[in-house]
Order: sequence, then structure tokens, then C-alpha cells
Amino acid sequence: MRQLTEPDPLPLTGGPKLRWGIQAPGVIAGQFATSLRRFTDQPVTAVASRSVGRAEAFARDHAISSAYGTYEQLLDDPEVDIVYVASPHSHHCEMAVAALQAGKHVLVEKPLAATAAEGERIRDASVTAGRFAMEAMHCRFHPRIRVLDMLLKSGDLGDIRMVTADMGVSVPVDPDHRLFAPELAGGTLLDMGVYSIWLGVHVLGLPSSVACFGHLTETGVDNQAVTVMSYAGGRQAVASSSLATFGSGLACVNGTDGRVLIHSRHSAPGNLTVFDAKNQPVAEFIDHSGFVTAPEGLCRQAVWAARHVADGLIESPHHPLSTSIGVLRIIDEARAQVAATGDSRQ
Repeated sequence: MRQLTEPDPLPLTGGPKLRWGIQAPGVIAGQFATSLRRFTDQPVTAVASRSVGRAEAFARDHAISSAYGTYEQLLDDPEVDIVYVASPHSHHCEMAVAALQAGKHVLVEKPLAATAAEGERIRDASVTAGRFAMEAMHCRFHPRIRVLDMLLKSGDLGDIRMVTADMGVSVPVDPDHRLFAPELAGGTLLDMGVYSIWLGVHVLGLPSSVACFGHLTETGVDNQAVTVMSYAGGRQAVASSSLATFGSGLACVNGTDGRVLIHSRHSAPGNLTVFDAKNQPVAEFIDHSGFVTAPEGLCRQAVWAARHVADGLIESPHHPLSTSIGVLRIIDEARAQVAATGDSRQ
């Protein structure tokens, strides 16, 4: 079987560096800081929380020199070049805009914002400030997605007709958990579905229509959804997501001359296999980086951000804000449809 390699891999050390500040030190922020410390030479110089005690504990755990009890203090720190926003989705916009207005670059945990309108506010603030802004869609920068890009560009798969992607976790319904809190923009579409919807958009672009079917929890957020994106000529992308059950985590890009299977979980680092028109495996990419889980691979987006800033860019050519905002428009429509038709009693 033919072995595929990542085109022009970006080294994780030895390139441009930014001094990172972390806002909202929760679980994902901890995974991000650990990934940077273990695999890159990107320094994390500060952390901020609404609780100075929490910031200080995070700083001790991750060998960070400065800990602040307000976000404003971090934004005033001249030793911070870029802010990683890791708050609940509902706070992404206000925190990112404040950082940009303070002259900092930003990497905002996915989704970029809770709505497309909020995403546009971040984009506008980035342009006005002349500072870099990017959504932390870490899967965009994993080697196998770059290999997928190479396969799509080659035309070997023929006309891409269907993209399918599944992502789910099993989380007991808890009204106090951010995933089930409407005021924190909870729900599966913004948390899990964004990965699968992004993949469909990455491959096929923005759809001409969106149909979403889902289920609501008693708190009023979507905990399961299937989003169908339709395109000219009958092309489709199907994105399933759930907070109620683990799915396969697989994704498939299907063309008239072949298909690509992205092995589970498709948002994490890993392998892919190429099948020909007779559904026979003909090529594969094996990820030899040593990264297995999504948390390990969080560092790649930071290294790319540093490179983009060094190149004088205010957004990533690989993952521009227009893509993030386009995905949010789809999610806006999907959430509205589920809210109108979903029934927590079913």
C-alpha cells in the first residue's frame, strides 16, 4: 500500500515564538499549557482568572511566572504577546475583543464565538487593531488534514459528492455543567458538532441550505443533532454530534473515484486510509508524530499562530476567520431549527 507523508511539516521548535497569556484556566487551558510545555518552545508567561487563587494554582502546576486575579491585569502585562481565550463559549467574544483592543493577538478556543454575529465582532476588532486572531480549531493543523488537502488538490478522488463526520461524548445531564447551561451557550452543536460541521465546510465550502434535526435536554440545549448541509449539484455533508453517547468518531470524504477514511476520532491526531473506486485500500497516512490524543496536538495551532504573526498576518490563510464565521452561521441555523422542533420529552 502506498505510504503518504505530510507536505512541508512545520517544526514545533526552533521557529518564531510568542509569549502566551492564558485566560480562564480550566481543563482545556491546562491541556493547552501542557502541550506547549512538553512539545514546543512557546513560553506561557501569564495566566488570569476571576479568582486569583485559581490563577496561582494553575501557574504553579504549569510553571507560569505571573498569575492575575483579573483579566485586565493580564492584558496590561507587557510580557504577553498573545492571549489564549479558554472561557465558556458565551464569553469568547467579549474576552477576545478586549484582548485585541489592548493590542494583543488572540487564539480563541473553538467555537470562535457563540454566534456568527459575535464572530464578526472579533473579526472587525482584529482588523481595527491590526492584530492576529484565529479560532483554535486544532484539528485543522493535524498532519492528516494536511494530507487530505493534498489528496483533494490532486483530484485523485474525483468529484467529491459526500462528506460524513461523527463526534460524540457521553455526559450525564447536569444543569450546573456548562455544556447544559443555555446562558453559557451549551449544547452539542457548539461543542462537538463544530468539528464535524467544520470538516464539511473545509472540504465542500459553505452550503446552499442547512437542515438539522435534534433533541433538547430539559435545560433547553441541544444534546444530540444531525446536520445536513446541501450544495449545488446534489453534494452533501452530514455532521452528527451528541452529548448523550459516544459515536464512531469517524469521518469520510467520498468522491466518484475514491474515498478517504479519517480514523476515529477525526478531530484528533491520527491516521487516514485512501480507497479506490472499487473500495479497495490503496494508500494510507500513518501519523508517526507520537501524538495520539487531541490534547497532545493542541500545540500545533500555537506554533502556526506564531509563524503567521511573524509573517505579519492578522489571520491564518489555512484557517481564516471567514471559515469560522461561516461555520457559526450554519450552527446558528441548526440551533434555531432544533430549538423550534426538538422536544426534550421524546
